[in-house]
Amino acid sequence: MYRVAICDDEYKQRELVKNMLIALSIKTNIEFKIELFNSGEQLVAHYLNHESPFHILILDIEMNGMNGIQTAQKIRSLHHLDEQIIFLTSYPEYMLESFDVVTFQYLIKPIASHIFEEKMIKLCQYFQSLDKKFVIIKSAYEEVLLKYDDIISIEVAKSLTIKNKLHFVTSTQTYDSKGILSDYALALKEYNFLQIHRSIIINLIHVKKFAGGDVLMSNDVKLPIGRSKIKEVKDLYTKFMIMKMH
Repeated sequence: MYRVAICDDEYKQRELVKNMLIALSIKTNIEFKIELFNSGEQLVAHYLNHESPFHILILDIEMNGMNGIQTAQKIRSLHHLDEQIIFLTSYPEYMLESFDVVTFQYLIKPIASHIFEEKMIKLCQYFQSLDKKFVIIKSAYEEVLLKYDDIISIEVAKSLTIKNKLHFVTSTQTYDSKGILSDYALALKEYNFLQIHRSIIINLIHVKKFAGGDVLMSNDVKLPIGRSKIKEVKDLYTKFMIMKMH
C-alpha cells in the first residue's frame, strides 16, 4: 500500500487526481491510501507534527501562499528525502526552478489520465524495487513501513495480554507489533541484523560499542548479550566492520 498526498488549493483538481488514483487502483490492484491537503502549509504542518510520511507527493505548483516548489523544498529540508514528487503545473517553464528539490516528475495540466497512470505505475515499481530494504509491521490499527536502516533493535516485549508482542525500536519512536523474533532474525540476517539474546535482535549499523556483556546502541540504550553468544556477536561485528571498510 502506498501513501499518497495530493496537495492543491483547488477542490476540483484534488478530486480529479483522487479519482484518477482510485481508477488506477481498481485497474491494477495497487492500493493507495490518499490524503488531501488544500495548501502547502497544511502539508508541511503534517510533517512538522511527525505524522506518517508519504511515499508519493502530488503537488500543484501554482498555489496561493506556499507554492508547490517551496512546499517540496521545505519537506526536503526536514530530511524527508525518500518521497517521490510529482508536480502539476499549467506553466512548464516553472520546472527549471524545481531542479534542486531532488527527484521529481511533472505533469502538465490538464492532466492526461494515461500519462498520469504511467508515471504512478513507474513510481510504485520504484518503491517495489526498494521494498527489500523495508519491513511492514502492523502496529495498533495501522500498517507502518520501517526502513531497515532506521531500526535499532527488535525486542520481545513482556505482555500478559498479548502473545508474541515485539517492540521495534527506531531513533524517533518504538512501535508495538506482533511476531516471532526468530523469524525476523532469519529474514533480516543478510541485512546486518543479529540476534544477541533470546529476546533481542540488533542492527549492527547502530552499535556504538561493546562493554563487557552489553552492547551500547546509537540511542544510548545498553542491551544485554546472551552469555553463550558473546564471542559470536563480537566476531560477527568485527567482520561487519571489516566489510564496511571495503
